[in-house]
Amino acid sequence: MINDTTKNTNIQLSVVIVVHDEDNALEQNLPIFLNMECDTAYEVIVVDDTSTDRTPEVLKQFKDEYPSLHTTFLPKSVPNPSRMQLALYLGAKAAKSDWIIIADIHRPPTSSEWIDCLTSEVASGTIEVAMVYSGRKHPEIVECHSFVQMEDAVSILKKAERHSGKGHQGKWMKVRRGLYDAVAIHRSRVFEAIRQYDQHIKGGKLMALRMLVFCKN
Repeated sequence: MINDTTKNTNIQLSVVIVVHDEDNALEQNLPIFLNMECDTAYEVIVVDDTSTDRTPEVLKQFKDEYPSLHTTFLPKSVPNPSRMQLALYLGAKAAKSDWIIIADIHRPPTSSEWIDCLTSEVASGTIEVAMVYSGRKHPEIVECHSFVQMEDAVSILKKAERHSGKGHQGKWMKVRRGLYDAVAIHRSRVFEAIRQYDQHIKGGKLMALRMLVFCKN
């Protein structure tokens, strides 16, 4: 079990995951997030967006087993143009760390280097955003790209996390296309970053955004 008191009592990274009707994915992948063997003290926060399947029961079971897991939920009656953005806001506010990792339950860590790489990047204190990528042929090998200012990462965030969800499909040229596995954002900029999620981008604007990301990377 991770995050015991013999390692580090100060939470260094907070992993935020938003789910909706993901009981099977949680059973399969949440233990991977929770069991990373590393020296980084981290927590995992799962925000349940009004799931109608076994998601609440699965989360309760894991919460009883893992003290580093924290859960919250987004009420169905809360009006908001983007429930994804609101759920991420809730997760970020609940985070104990100054560094918030926004992750996807369908893209679990491929090795302990996943979080160690991000920890190494943010430790410099000179960046605002760091993205982690896993290799296509060798997923156990990961690399990180960092950005001194959040504005430099906006185009990648917007493309990868747009409403269509197609930004993460495919495995070829992942770095070039901005297909990161997770992104770490400093608390001071996280709410600005979240506003790049769940946007409707179509047609020529989407093509221009793809070209911008490809050239930038």
